Amino acid sequence: MIELRSMLQGDIPAVLEIERATYTTPWSEQVFRDELRQPGRSYVVAMDGDELIGYGGVLLLGEDAHITTVAVAEDQQGKRLGTRLMLELVEAALRKNARHLTLEVRFSNNRAQSLYTRFGMAPVGVRKNYYVDEDALIMWVNDIDQPEYQDRLDDIRVSLEEPVA
Repeated sequence: MIELRSMLQGDIPAVLEIERATYTTPWSEQVFRDELRQPGRSYVVAMDGDELIGYGGVLLLGEDAHITTVAVAEDQQGKRLGTRLMLELVEAALRKNARHLTLEVRFSNNRAQSLYTRFGMAPVGVRKNYYVDEDALIMWVNDIDQPEYQDRLDDIRVSLEEPVA
């Protein structure tokens, strides 16, 4: 059974393993330590027993929530863990009264873009050379505090209960 919980300082070594395997320009240990200490941030990890298999974070700035990172261990991809992490991050943002949600995603990462589209996010612009070697697509969704968006989240929750194909 997969458990989602708040990220702790002691999780950073396992997070770094996934971070380095996932990103060409990974965050450092110090970046994660600093992020966990800063107000207005919420980081979660996905645990399969004692094994950390994914993580994500959200930064809250007034009514805006910015997904800072989402990563899943390669051998765990395709099991809807990214969806579970995103759902938890959106819910954390809503608990802090966020009304809007944004993130950047690699232009070439169609799989992640598809996930974010499920959460109602749409492309609004480009950040040139955001990833050093590639541009980022900026995605937003507004009015996440409205009943229509809650219906979307409810549908996503229901989909997570269905067997993985």
